[in-house]
Amino acid sequence: MSEEAIKLGGKKKSIILDKVKEIVPDGGNLNLWLTCGACSSGCPATGLDGMDPRKFLRMAALGMDDEILKSNWPWMCTMCERCIYVCPMKINIPQLVFNIRAMRPREERPKGILGSCDMALRNDSCSAMGTPPDDFVFTVEDVLEEYQESQPEFKDMQAPIDKKGAEFFLNQNSREPVTEPDEMVPLWKILHLAGVDWTYGSKGWGGENYCLFIADNESWEKLVRVKAKQTDDLGCKTYLNTE
Repeated sequence: MSEEAIKLGGKKKSIILDKVKEIVPDGGNLNLWLTCGACSSGCPATGLDGMDPRKFLRMAALGMDDEILKSNWPWMCTMCERCIYVCPMKINIPQLVFNIRAMRPREERPKGILGSCDMALRNDSCSAMGTPPDDFVFTVEDVLEEYQESQPEFKDMQAPIDKKGAEFFLNQNSREPVTEPDEMVPLWKILHLAGVDWTYGSKGWGGENYCLFIADNESWEKLVRVKAKQTDDLGCKTYLNTE
């Protein structure tokens, strides 16, 4: 009986198949890929849009580019990487998902995520709500003063902004200062009671990076550089990502 390896992909040149080979260990040897389904078992996106990681990877290996690019499932992946940890071959399926996201024209990527990315690029706050630095500073100072007065046990609590030499540079979910400013306070209280030396930055405080999720590498890098520069300019030792 012949043991000739099965040849994946059809006659049409598959760009995605090449990308699959790049993420498969052992030099892209697809014959070693096990269809065990371990990747699907713990995936939070399994079953959404009738798809799961194993089916997705199989379609990619078979060169079904058109079907994959039309599917919305790559946008449902949380990029949590559980599939990598349980995979006997350690196949980086999230990397494949990211690559496929990048293949869709930017203007055709999900509007909600795309809009949040573009908002974050509007100013150096890096806020997905487009909140400028001055508005953030005003909100933090106003909320802090309110709690210092209303809760005497926290009269010495601080929420510093642009404090030089702090141990931690803290970021912040962009929506809370705009829609739920009181939600910032519990973390301030924890940091206060723990005696943590921390600061926000007037720049780079937005915690999310939606540009990552739409696979816009240039914009993703721009936001990270703003945050890293502000951390360095303040002389903070650690960038503390709350998101």
